[in-house]
Amino acid sequence: MSAGATDAARATKLAAQLRERELDALLVSAPVNVRYLTGFTGSNGIALVFADGAGTIRGRFFTDFRYRTQSAEQVDDAFAREIVVGSLIDAVAGALEGAGGRLGFDDAHLTVATHRRLREALPAAWELAPSAGAVERLRAIKDDREIARMRAAAQLADEALRGVLEAGIVGRSERDVAIELELRMRRLGADAPSFPSIVAAGMHAALPHAEPRDEAIARDLLVTIDWGAVHEGYCSDSTRTYATGEGVSGRAREIYALVLAAQESGVAAVTAGPTGREVDAVARAVIEQAGEGEHFGHGLGHGVGMEVHEAPRLSRTEGERTLLAGNVVTVEPGIYLPGKLGVRIEDLLVVRDGGHEVLNGLDKALTVIS
Repeated sequence: MSAGATDAARATKLAAQLRERELDALLVSAPVNVRYLTGFTGSNGIALVFADGAGTIRGRFFTDFRYRTQSAEQVDDAFAREIVVGSLIDAVAGALEGAGGRLGFDDAHLTVATHRRLREALPAAWELAPSAGAVERLRAIKDDREIARMRAAAQLADEALRGVLEAGIVGRSERDVAIELELRMRRLGADAPSFPSIVAAGMHAALPHAEPRDEAIARDLLVTIDWGAVHEGYCSDSTRTYATGEGVSGRAREIYALVLAAQESGVAAVTAGPTGREVDAVARAVIEQAGEGEHFGHGLGHGVGMEVHEAPRLSRTEGERTLLAGNVVTVEPGIYLPGKLGVRIEDLLVVRDGGHEVLNGLDKALTVIS
């Protein structure tokens, strides 16, 4: 089995949530949540989780014949496997025959058409209950195994960028640098990039989510690189901004120093206890007090795990959750001056009781890359 007792423990924790929500069962259909609960990495699988009054778990896993062998190797023994001919939804409904209660489903993922089919196939004794976020709540707190995978992803990504920078980036296109970076991560063992890598030079970096261009990177500019790797199903996310010559402007150096000060303040504020909004406010105050608040328009950070954007959020608008030990979050303030330049610096941190652990490790001092 790919995960063994860990997946069973997750299913048991989910059962407790079912009781809190007064659910008798939960249909888990989002692939990332299916993988989290069962260990299955294929593209077509559904998990059905039951909770009874004693707190024990009875789980069913449904897939098609293509994944007979793979599911046997991957799916935890907490889930009875069923190889389905035809619709997985119909198979789920059939498994619920002879019983009744409240069946939770992820209304943020299940399509209207699938919901309609489920309702038509489901025995009348079952009530459908929207239950988005049940599995995501568990995923927000990482265990030691998950953190180890994310630490490895971050270190792998650092090594890949280090190799790109040593080879030089001046005169190469943003797109070429991004492609090489992603190729190096794969060669070092990454499953994939966490997201399409961002390489943005000069005024192009004023776009927070700039797409790499075929334009060559010139000397004496700032270049922002935002990249990450997926390792054994878990993501990393980091950003660094570099200079391509000693001739970068004084204004560029000033903005860089300001973003670095805000980023370090934000990192220092990460610990179990404050809300994401409160941590955001610490870093944002540094930028606002310098008169650049209007040029920092996004949140300070976000959770990372099996997906590169997940709970919790470090944001003035979505940061109401309290940070908990085991959360993994980014701290990534930025200043973006349209038509001029952009700077963002980002670290990946594990929230701990009384502090934090930084998972990535490239230097944050303004570095000149030839």
